[in-house]
Parts: sequence; C-alpha cells; structure tokens
Amino acid sequence: MLVVHHLNNSRSQRILWALEELKQPYEIKKYMRNTETNLAGDDLKAVHPLGKSPVLTDGDTTVIESSAIINYLIRHYGDGDLRPAPGSPAYDEYEQWLHYAEGSIMTPILLRMYVGRLGEAGAPLHPRIQSELANHFNFVNESLKGKEFFVGNHLTGADIAMSFPAEAAGAMGIRGAYPEIDRWIKSMQVRPAYRTALEKGGEYAYA
Repeated sequence: MLVVHHLNNSRSQRILWALEELKQPYEIKKYMRNTETNLAGDDLKAVHPLGKSPVLTDGDTTVIESSAIINYLIRHYGDGDLRPAPGSPAYDEYEQWLHYAEGSIMTPILLRMYVGRLGEAGAPLHPRIQSELANHFNFVNESLKGKEFFVGNHLTGADIAMSFPAEAAGAMGIRGAYPEIDRWIKSMQVRPAYRTALEKGGEYAYA
C-alpha cells in the first residue's frame, strides 16, 4: 500500500494530487505543524531521519523529496500517463521543470519566508530576495504564454511539481503581477483530482 506521510500546509499536498490523477489507492498519515515554530513535529523522524514531509512509503521502499516522489509514482504507477515519452525532447523539458520546481524557484521563496521572520534585522536582504523572486517568476510567466500546460498538450508531473511555487506566489501576494501563472494555476485548481486531494489532505493555506 502506498502511504503518504502528509504535513498540513506543506508541499506534500502535491503528492496527494498526483495520486488522485493516477487513480491509485493510497493511505494518508497526517502530521501537524508545531503551532509555535511552524515546523514538523518529531513524529516524522520515525519515518525518515530528516523529519520532513513529504515522505512516500511503498512497501519496503521509502522516497523523500517532492519531485522525486512525483517521478517515482509516475514511473511505477503511471502506465505512460503524466509524462512525455522518454527520450523525446518534451521529456527533457519535463525533467527540467521537475528539478526546477525544487532546485531553483523554491530558494527565494523560502528565503523570503525565513528572512521575513527576522523583522528589521533581515531588511538588508530584502532587495536581493525580491530581485530573485522577480527573476524566477518572470521566467515562469513567460514560459507559460500561449500554453495550457508546462509541457505538451496534457497534464504532466511538471504541472504538479510547479503548482506549489505558483500557490506560494499567491500566498505572498505577488501572483497578480504574473497573469500567465495566475491563469495556469487557477486552471489546475479546478481539476477534479486536485479538488479531491484537497478534501482528503485537510488544512492547506495555499489553495
């Protein structure tokens, strides 16, 4: 049985969405953030030493990292769905977005979140963080022009992976400056599988 170790208000919401799109049965084990620190509790460390979410367990296999989990699910349970044909140019683009979602665009998003908690002490870093946010979101916005999906003409794991950065932009109040991103994420959020995942996942402040 596939088990998603799911933290409220976290990137693991994407994993539930992926599973709903793949129509795979799964179990959710829910974990709640500490109300004072906003971090995951120590109970997640019993699943993986890092104590982070998401974690996917599939029998004896444990997979961490959102994009790696999305890729794992598609490779093992997708039956060709949610990805372009391996070896095609579109597949290379798909892989790029999977890595970009966590490896690049999340860095300034997280910096803004953490530095924002420093108050005036973090002020010197704000211009650089804002510049990096604009750099990345402008790139994504331009990439979505004239496109319904990130890659090709149907939903792929790239869309699922990139959903959280787009939703985080909404939570930061900056998504209105990027109309293509806003259009695209709204079209994702009305998908039946997305809505079902949202109902099952519980508290999620980014939708």
